[in-house]
Amino acid sequence: MMNEKKYDLEDRLLEYAARIIKIVEQLPNSKAGNHVSGQMLRSGTSPYPNHGEAQAAESPKDFIHKLRICLKELRETQRWMKLIQRVPLIRKPELLNDMLKETEELIKIFVASIKTAERKINN
Repeated sequence: MMNEKKYDLEDRLLEYAARIIKIVEQLPNSKAGNHVSGQMLRSGTSPYPNHGEAQAAESPKDFIHKLRICLKELRETQRWMKLIQRVPLIRKPELLNDMLKETEELIKIFVASIKTAERKINN
């Protein structure tokens, strides 16, 4: 048997939400910082509980709907991180590069999952 780490999207989304909270805590206590932090806190922590909602979906269409919410929130979070880097709102904006990469990977996972679920409904 190979000793590989089990891939668990739930754990990955939990870690993502925790990292979002840590980023938000670094934003300045200013008009812009407070606005961006509030928006990013909502969108960046949302995929974790919405993934749980998808797991408890009442129908295949409800499942896809919940996955689409996760995808929408990840894309929004990606935009907020790019804005934080552009301004910049944190001292070392390059530290967001890893989170942007993780966000892109999660987006790809959700896009693929939605396509698979839609294919199953249409067959």
